[in-house]
Amino acid sequence: MNAEPTRRTLLIAATAGAAGALLPWPAAASAAADPATDAFTRGDSADVEPRAAALQPYASYWYPDSLPAGTPGPGITWRSLKRWRAADDTDLPFNASTVPLAARFTPAPANATARDGQARIQSLVSFGPTSANPSQGSATADYYALTHWAYLDELVFWGGSSGEGLILAPNAPVVDAAHRHGVRVLGNVFLPPVAYGGQLRWTRDLVQKDAAGRYPLAARLVEVAAAYGFDGWFVNAETGGGDAALGAAMLGFLRELKSLAAARGQRVTWYDAMTVDGTVSWQGGLTSQNEPFFLAADDMFVDFRWTASRLASSGQRAERLGRSRYELWAGVDVEANGWNSTVDWDAIVPARSPDVVSLGFYRPEWTRHHLPADRRAPGDFHAADDRFWTGRSLDPSRPDAGDPWRAPAVVVADRSTVTSVPFASVFNTGHGLRWYERGRVTSDVPWNHLGLQDRLPSRRWAVHTEGGSGGRPAVNFAFDDAWCGGSSVLVTGELDAPVVLDVYATRLPGAVDGVHTIVELTDRIDEGAVNVELAVATAEPAMPGATPPYTYFPVNSVNTWRTSTVRLTELVATDTIHALGVRLTPTAPGSGPVRWRLGGLAVRTASAQAPAAPTGFRITAASGGDLRLAWNPAPAAVRHHTVHRLLPDGTRRFLGGTCQRAYFLRGQQREQGERAARFELRAVGELYTSSAPVTVIHPW
Repeated sequence: MNAEPTRRTLLIAATAGAAGALLPWPAAASAAADPATDAFTRGDSADVEPRAAALQPYASYWYPDSLPAGTPGPGITWRSLKRWRAADDTDLPFNASTVPLAARFTPAPANATARDGQARIQSLVSFGPTSANPSQGSATADYYALTHWAYLDELVFWGGSSGEGLILAPNAPVVDAAHRHGVRVLGNVFLPPVAYGGQLRWTRDLVQKDAAGRYPLAARLVEVAAAYGFDGWFVNAETGGGDAALGAAMLGFLRELKSLAAARGQRVTWYDAMTVDGTVSWQGGLTSQNEPFFLAADDMFVDFRWTASRLASSGQRAERLGRSRYELWAGVDVEANGWNSTVDWDAIVPARSPDVVSLGFYRPEWTRHHLPADRRAPGDFHAADDRFWTGRSLDPSRPDAGDPWRAPAVVVADRSTVTSVPFASVFNTGHGLRWYERGRVTSDVPWNHLGLQDRLPSRRWAVHTEGGSGGRPAVNFAFDDAWCGGSSVLVTGELDAPVVLDVYATRLPGAVDGVHTIVELTDRIDEGAVNVELAVATAEPAMPGATPPYTYFPVNSVNTWRTSTVRLTELVATDTIHALGVRLTPTAPGSGPVRWRLGGLAVRTASAQAPAAPTGFRITAASGGDLRLAWNPAPAAVRHHTVHRLLPDGTRRFLGGTCQRAYFLRGQQREQGERAARFELRAVGELYTSSAPVTVIHPW
């Protein structure tokens, strides 16, 4: 969560020269200074080791092998993938995902048109520039904080350019957030058109063979994905000028890449560009010219030149080949116009017949980019993003039939990963204007870090009214106050009858080993008079879009943050909790507007135990107030780690959090005349309990 410096370096590999500033971490802990005595104290090792310069880590990017002529521009590092080795990658601890891909299920659809088992959705998203995408967030809330993972199957970490690098590995926050929601993330191999600086030698570099006839860069791509913890590669070969020999080499490369990737649980998507004769000819469908590449990959992104007839014939052709028609992603370019894009929806996802193929969104981060610079606060972004993914009604259970934009929520059934206890959410979207802990601000610095994002409600927002003439209250993520993290759920409006808000679709046990499930709800009434009840359903709704068959439990809500505990004593191990929600009932008709805030929800059976503390907390590199921190995570399950600074007056300032075992701090300064800065590290468990702190000291 720190601003990135610029650097101008040239790296063919992690060798001497500029790479000398990025030394591998020493096995022993660095020495620290006691602020009271200014004496050095012993860490995990009695030896005092020199520290390398601390450079901002970024998401990694490479050329296949040979580099461009000349020198890179400011802030750009040129690297060769062929020469990459995990042991030499000093940024790897900042970039490697730690969250495994979660299994997910499909509840009863939120509406009658959302389908399961047919079309899927892949999105190609650029989260930042190729060469300056911080590994672990930055100090701004203006960020594409994707939260509608429930409709996605795969996300491609889009980017690459001829002047920076062509192969991108996703950064850890994106992968961690996606995996938490059961979504695969693919790195990007982009061989650009000649008009954009593409050089055919880079294509030949990628598909070169070794003396044994193998494709070394296919193996290297699989090694990178395994080391970084993401799920495979999107291969986009658009550099023209090739011939049949190059087409055959690319096909051999792709087959080997898929074989090696499958052995590691990874996937490969082919982009409809290069054809079997080695030239670039976008087909806009599955044809004889790209069929071998489709068969060599797991799926194919169909270029935007498709027509209804081409997609129909492509789906049929895929099935004749023994493949699913839904392994074809029909590209929909929303980069320029978002939900105002003109799309022949019936060619992909017809309203009254089975889906033809799957859906591939190109650059849905339009929901952020189209906003004026002074209207990019988190609330503005999420309002636009909800409109894109949910539709004009902003309620997936009540889609607007007249909306020309066929939003994902009205096409694809949402999925959830809430399947086991303990489970907790503080409705953190992965960015914010401040950082809150138990309702208190512990940092007033704007931030983004998707790795800290919670598993979020999949249906945003499904609201069921129970009679009355009043309208639907507004529901959104709010960033002006939170229980923990950067956001809460805010419900506002006038209520003249009870309303029910679906919060989570779940598959949670009613009891475990004879212990009843406990639900904890943290909420606050900001305005108005309203009774709050926890809603628990042990079955699916009667039909798509209907209210789940909830049982209601009173919650003692007040005008300050308060956590209420509901013990589900009537449930047994054979019961399954299918949904969790909240019912709000006005205390009297016409009692005025209501502002109610949901800050946290936790489900458990056992008592909430704090995780063990990490060990070996150390500073591995330092340049003034720029520091690289590292530690050894505790062996038990840890959701993420937090870093605080303990100030001389005894207060604690939140500096950042991460799911990794390393963190970069930028621009730390002397405070209140101190002689050394003291930093605290804590492990945070699934129920948001924190370990005891471990400390490291940085002398000024």
